[in-house]
Amino acid sequence: MDLLLWAVLPYVALTVFVAGHVWRYRYDKFGWTTRSSQMYESRLLRVGSPLFHFGILVVILGHVGGLVIPKSWTEAMGVSEAAYHVTAVALGTVAGLCTLAGLAILVYRRRTVGPVFSATTRNDKLMYAVLTLTIVLGLAATVMANAVGGGYDYRATVSPWFRSIFALGPRPELMAGAPPLFRLHALSALVLFAIWPFTRLVHMLTAPVGYLTRPYIVYRSRDDVAGTRPARRGWAG
Repeated sequence: MDLLLWAVLPYVALTVFVAGHVWRYRYDKFGWTTRSSQMYESRLLRVGSPLFHFGILVVILGHVGGLVIPKSWTEAMGVSEAAYHVTAVALGTVAGLCTLAGLAILVYRRRTVGPVFSATTRNDKLMYAVLTLTIVLGLAATVMANAVGGGYDYRATVSPWFRSIFALGPRPELMAGAPPLFRLHALSALVLFAIWPFTRLVHMLTAPVGYLTRPYIVYRSRDDVAGTRPARRGWAG
């Protein structure tokens, strides 16, 4: 079971993640969007969206730093284990709470605002459920291991396991010894990556570079005097 969960499942999830994005970009370009619902409701969105995006950005950066950068590297830079631990727990807890609060507002908005709820697909509902579960499990693992327990050094087990996947030499025994909440958090994250290409989360992998070369937007006047002024070209004021 450990071999299946921590050596086979990660590659299945990564394969679906990559192949799903390629498939959707080729065959569903018009669906590659967040399907913005700002026109239906903006008051809750103005609060929930920045809160969620700020929190999730810090969470992602924290995971990259904790999982990708080896413990020996931070120690070589003069960052002690105690300093790293306190900083990671403090920032991770604050960012996780911000993310969860923002997500709660967005889910509440999507459920209570009629037009927004009508535009919500089954994939969206599944994505919100898995995303919420992943965030809650991550926060629970942090609190139980550090605030309640005596602390847990995930950089000695979870991080090496994560890097071993991309090094094509998986070490499932490392995750087998991790606390249950950390393992559940990792499993929920793998499920999230597997469904990612088929949800609105694809917009996170898109940059609006087309804006740099797109043609000007033409506005036509409805005034009676339309056409009395000569047309200007380019950026002429």
